[in-house]
Amino acid sequence: MAALAPGKKAPAISLTTLDGKKLTLAEALHKGPVLLAFFKVSCPTCQFTLPYLQRIFEAYPKGSLAFWGVSQNDRDDTIDFCQHFGVTFPVLLDDKRFTVSSAYGLTHVPSLFLVRTDGAIELTSVGFTKTDVESLAEKASQAANLPLVPPFRPGEVIPAFKHG
Repeated sequence: MAALAPGKKAPAISLTTLDGKKLTLAEALHKGPVLLAFFKVSCPTCQFTLPYLQRIFEAYPKGSLAFWGVSQNDRDDTIDFCQHFGVTFPVLLDDKRFTVSSAYGLTHVPSLFLVRTDGAIELTSVGFTKTDVESLAEKASQAANLPLVPPFRPGEVIPAFKHG
């Protein structure tokens, strides 16, 4: 099964954050769009991608576009990953059977889904795609009604794509 395509309804999510707080996608969508970033701590492409998502998260006010990481690892390994790669946006833990990951049709990580407030998936990205990360920055800029802050810095060599 392939990752859910844009236009599909996002499956419900009710997971616990690293600090034990229960979050649901339905509640979050009442406040605005949500970016779901599924990852595994041992994945080199995830290690490459999440710091760029962090840059976008830091560039805009909280509440304009929610960022949620969804880890396929245990709490301790995920905490270590977040500390090492500087991830400060909320990270939720998928269960040991990867129930949420399966509902979203994951075959590879990282997999990103931008969910609109109506619950439909607006963007799906599997692996690292430079243009998709740039598009996410644009969406965050629009949601915050602020000028675009590029996710990539001058002089950085960024590949167009990295397999997940």
